[in-house]
Amino acid sequence: MSLLSERAHESSRIAQRFAHLKKNKRSALVTFITANDPTPDMFRQILEGLPSAGSDIIEIGIPFSDPMADGPAIQASIQRALKHNTKIKDVLAAVKDFRETEQDTPVVLMGYYNPIYHYGPQEFAQEASSAGVDGVIVVDLPPEEAEELDVHLRANHIQMIFLTSPTSTDERLPAILANARGFIYHVAIAGITGTKLADERLVKDAMKRLRQHTLLPIAVGFGIKTPEQARAIAAHSDAVVVGSAIVDVIAQGTDVDGKPDPTLSVKVLDFVKSMATGVHGVWP
Repeated sequence: MSLLSERAHESSRIAQRFAHLKKNKRSALVTFITANDPTPDMFRQILEGLPSAGSDIIEIGIPFSDPMADGPAIQASIQRALKHNTKIKDVLAAVKDFRETEQDTPVVLMGYYNPIYHYGPQEFAQEASSAGVDGVIVVDLPPEEAEELDVHLRANHIQMIFLTSPTSTDERLPAILANARGFIYHVAIAGITGTKLADERLVKDAMKRLRQHTLLPIAVGFGIKTPEQARAIAAHSDAVVVGSAIVDVIAQGTDVDGKPDPTLSVKVLDFVKSMATGVHGVWP
């Protein structure tokens, strides 16, 4: 990272959270939910309860009609969200309301570039910062094309988080990591989300290799569905990302018409608590 990037990283809410966890010898639990899934009200109930359930960093998915990197579970969650005509402005409004009662937990938006491009990269960055967003992951925007968005994110003190995968070569990693901030999101398996299980041995090897290229915290996601799996991955990484497994709980508590069980938020948060128990019990 450049000196400017290092300074921005050190002062960010994300960096402060990782520093706190490191001091307490804990890995982070990163939880993913799709905005307005299954309904706006239930989404907000779940979002508000995540910090007390043990979520250290919250990822919120921006619904998009062509989620090519996502598996069936998250695609279904996106379809449920789109039934409510969910737009970027709705996601930012939810984050702004969340910030009225929760100032410490970092929030990262995850999605595709098309909605951001049509919204306007500068407007998106300014309004995301005002709402209290800390980081952005754009899964289909490679580093070579990211500057048109990242210039505005940097100006508004938002971290741009990049993905690495098992297919990222040592020759490719410098380009991916050059402007990375916040943390690195390592995709533990090749392919779409939620369809395979993470391999602890491969994750361990990947962490050793990535740490030769970056000082940023490394979060591992894709294919982590149980507290036992979370515990195993947390033993080698700075953070564990749980997404599809949470979305599955939401799906199971939602009927065919998209109506959630009144107790759904409790079920989701209980599941998050179980994953937090797995993650927080170990230190890499």
